[in-house]
Amino acid sequence: MSRLQAELQRLYLPHVAQPQGQDADGDAIRLIDPDGRVRAWVVELAQQAGWAGVAALWQGVQDELELPAPAIAVSGMDGYQVWFSLAEPVPLAQALAFLEGLRLRYLGAIAAKHIRMKPQADDSAPGQGQPIRRVPARQGESGHWSAFVAPGLAGMFADEPWLDLPPSPDAQAKLLAGVQSIQPAEFRLALDRLCPVGAPAARASGPMTGDVAQAAQNPKRFLLAVMNDPATDMLLRIEAAKALLPYFERGHT
Repeated sequence: MSRLQAELQRLYLPHVAQPQGQDADGDAIRLIDPDGRVRAWVVELAQQAGWAGVAALWQGVQDELELPAPAIAVSGMDGYQVWFSLAEPVPLAQALAFLEGLRLRYLGAIAAKHIRMKPQADDSAPGQGQPIRRVPARQGESGHWSAFVAPGLAGMFADEPWLDLPPSPDAQAKLLAGVQSIQPAEFRLALDRLCPVGAPAARASGPMTGDVAQAAQNPKRFLLAVMNDPATDMLLRIEAAKALLPYFERGHT
């Protein structure tokens, strides 16, 4: 295993081995493990959204949520990616609620069509989620490359969010070596801050790009919507109920 592969494994790949053949080309991964849990997610912002949204999200999770700095990547095509890593996997419903909370708090001014969030449902593989390409990777006929980039230099790629040449694997590994996973206690505190008890509902700017067709007004209501939606897969409804259980146990509604 190369140094870069080791860093990707440490930060983003599921702890539970993916089924044989699921990643046959070695270029894509599914962020949902076979047990329906998630330890990494990605927020993609299209080029039209600009660098400012990426910077607000990247800085906000550190300053307001007190989380480790996520990794930033250029997609090699049309924008940026922000990669989050968890030390321990969480139920999918919690991951989706966290992503929606991030969108509402830091990206509310950006049109929903310019935001993509993974994991995302995959109708062809229920319960597995759509795959996402590994970084770095060559992007089709353009020959451009995706790559992790240093936060201080990321703004320079706003007009051309790609590399013309393949990045050095050692340099990519060195960048990722400085990225720390979110610890369980940090995640719980951040989720509580994104779902404050009694907070007024935030207005969603558009449809969510996750597993549920209708966007929730805030992350807690999102979980309730998942749990109560008869059209949603029963396993997701059960996970949403589990994620809400601590609030009801404490007497919160």
